[in-house]
Amino acid sequence: MNIFELIDKNSKKVYLTKERWSHIKQGHPNVPNAEEIKETISNPTKLIQEEDILIYYRYFKHRKEASKYMKVIVKYLNGTGFVITAYFVRNVT
Repeated sequence: MNIFELIDKNSKKVYLTKERWSHIKQGHPNVPNAEEIKETISNPTKLIQEEDILIYYRYFKHRKEASKYMKVIVKYLNGTGFVITAYFVRNVT
């Protein structure tokens, strides 16, 4: 079962599975909810492509922490993307 499915900027379906959401919550507790992941994929500040992976960044100025950029890594297979991981970083790299 998926936490969410949406259409990205390139008109491709992207989804977040329960298993990946569990990984994100356990490994990156500074990600409060899946809505920020959806927002990052839907309206990124910057996109970086590396082969079949897209890295989405979005700036969240309201955060009190120094890490204000959400980084979401999405892998694409057969035209459909799935979230591998998501976490906050200080800078876009």
